[in-house]
Amino acid sequence: MDRAPHALAPSAAPSVAPSPERVPSTPGTLLVQEARGRIRAPWAAGFAGLLFAILFTAALWLIRSGPWNAATDAGLAAIYAQNQEWPLLIGGLYLAPFAGIMFLWFIAVVRDQIGEREDQFFATVFLGSGLIFVGTLFAAAALAVAPTVGVRYLDQGPPTADYLESVRSFAYTLLFAYATRAAAVFMFATATITLRSRTFPRAIAWSGYVLGLALLLVVSFFDWIILALPAWVAVLSLVILRRERAARRHVEGSSA
Repeated sequence: MDRAPHALAPSAAPSVAPSPERVPSTPGTLLVQEARGRIRAPWAAGFAGLLFAILFTAALWLIRSGPWNAATDAGLAAIYAQNQEWPLLIGGLYLAPFAGIMFLWFIAVVRDQIGEREDQFFATVFLGSGLIFVGTLFAAAALAVAPTVGVRYLDQGPPTADYLESVRSFAYTLLFAYATRAAAVFMFATATITLRSRTFPRAIAWSGYVLGLALLLVVSFFDWIILALPAWVAVLSLVILRRERAARRHVEGSSA
């Protein structure tokens, strides 16, 4: 009877589970962490911002700099008869859609960089304005290239100058009145998230405010100001690529 308390003593002591911090790193866990890092790979996806800047600028230049923008009915008939409208097809059917796709990848890269520090309120504005910009870009490019698609792929006749002018007006309104505003909101939201989360340099944030304000006000007088968006995206992509490259070198050096 005297030994009963001593027999119960071991079972009465609470069992303490090992803390996650105390679990040693095994080769298996290290392989899992390395695999996750490779799947994440934002350094590679960071090129999406640079590709967007190049494709968007090239598409806008090809669509707006062709002779079809100021041609008469006879001039348009000659342009289509001599297959001189290929820059419009390339810009509207290929470069502009792929620019929108690259912009979506760029949004994903930025959100990956912010991570858990993302503010839900401004993140909603950030994501929504980016999606609106891409959708409006697709619609504007489709309108701009629709007459040429009708001629080349639907056996329609060359468009008249009046009809092409109406189509250009619709496409211009979508891109420079609506897409530009969505782009400005996107830059404002990204700049605000940057300041709150301290994810990127403060200069990126303040330049986003300045360029976003220019998109809202200056586009009515100088529409090429829309190129401020791809320029800003390209700079932000370079910052991401430089950071991720340095991080990969640090990891590789530690592994070695």
